[in-house]
Amino acid sequence: MRIRVEIVEVRGKCPVYEVGDSFLVEMPKLVVKPETKVCVHAFIAIQTFLQALARGYSAKKLGIGSKDDEGYVQCPDPGPPYTSGGTVIFKLKKLPNLGDE
Repeated sequence: MRIRVEIVEVRGKCPVYEVGDSFLVEMPKLVVKPETKVCVHAFIAIQTFLQALARGYSAKKLGIGSKDDEGYVQCPDPGPPYTSGGTVIFKLKKLPNLGDE
């Protein structure tokens, strides 16, 4: 299963991501390319949903989206006035496996 993770919104400042950034995750081995920027805090927030989507669960039934193959999650950084960072909203989109397209 391949899942594209796209940054759709940044509230505050994020030192890692900008709107429009994306990366591809290949499951079940959790493969990302070496040049991929991955924020540990954000990855902790999205990894549970990556696992669920890769195992065939619907994003809609998980309560993270209005479509079966696409959902939204956010990193745990609350941003100002609590931290100098910011909250990032990620779109997780299931893609066809290579060869299935």
